[in-house]
Amino acid sequence: MSAVIEIKRIVLASRPVGAPVTDNFRLESQSVPVLNDGEVLLKTIYLSLDPYMRGRMSDAKSYADPVEVNDVMVGGTVCQVEDSTHPDFEKGEWVLAYTGWQSYAVSNGDGLLKLGKNPSHPSFALGIMGMPGFTAYMGLLDIGQPKQGDTVVVAAATGPVGATVGQIAKLKGCKVVGVAGGEEKCRYAVETLGFDVCIDHKADDFAEQLAAACDKGIDVYYENVGGKVFDAVMPLLNTGARVPVCGLISQYNATELPAGPDRMSLLMATLLIKRIKMQGFIIFDDYAHRYDEFAQDMSAWLAEGKIQYKEQVVDGLANAPEAFMGLLEGKNFGKLVVKVAEPINA
Repeated sequence: MSAVIEIKRIVLASRPVGAPVTDNFRLESQSVPVLNDGEVLLKTIYLSLDPYMRGRMSDAKSYADPVEVNDVMVGGTVCQVEDSTHPDFEKGEWVLAYTGWQSYAVSNGDGLLKLGKNPSHPSFALGIMGMPGFTAYMGLLDIGQPKQGDTVVVAAATGPVGATVGQIAKLKGCKVVGVAGGEEKCRYAVETLGFDVCIDHKADDFAEQLAAACDKGIDVYYENVGGKVFDAVMPLLNTGARVPVCGLISQYNATELPAGPDRMSLLMATLLIKRIKMQGFIIFDDYAHRYDEFAQDMSAWLAEGKIQYKEQVVDGLANAPEAFMGLLEGKNFGKLVVKVAEPINA
């Protein structure tokens, strides 16, 4: 392989303070190196954008190492093999990888998940059949443990995790109340996803609307947001309620604790008095051994039309920073994916 292909890559130029800005990212180019024996050159077709990436831009202690300044931004990708000296991979094969925000990457094959020669929806491996779908499935069913007749409330209800949580809860016979931002998203949650109710968190009387919708209290609250949404949820939690903690997107750009009274003692008292289970989880750290269980169920539900799935596709790697910044502000509608390039032999 001669060094004729150029790799476009977006690196972390500086660590953000508060919300990320354009200057925190830098677009670079470099030549593709010659492959050594046992390596593959991967062409990135789709890049996933996800809220957890904001945490990786920070050097604060977390469950995973931060991206170093001047290193490529991390992220899940769906790629095709452009060239190979590896006996197990041939040109044109699709793989799920974790090669980040770049147009090409060299891999020794470790950690690549084969998707076949001609997957019908390759980008689904980044969403409904990948990390977001798996997160929704295990968080709800293993931690939330919904029972028929339960009231399940899910924040960020039209995002890739929340939308899937709500639909699975409906399949389990629950009343599902979604929380989303704006009339269009709320209408989609009810009319397309089948939620019983969806409430706009931007409404002045949001807390009152939530209480009216949850007239029998809340048995499961799937936490994606935090902030004022949880403030409204907390007094409605029933005795024995379960709270899977998946994310806190309202806090990811915060530089200090929220204003107002300290609510920690109220939270602790609520957990104690109502015997509430509140549990965080990291999907592949905690549940990787159960992926096949998820894949079997989700594949069947999709084939039977029981699960609806929405993608928002952004064209071009150069547009990834702006799309990501919008994601943190709730501007996306559905699973946010960047189409980096056209497929090989498309």
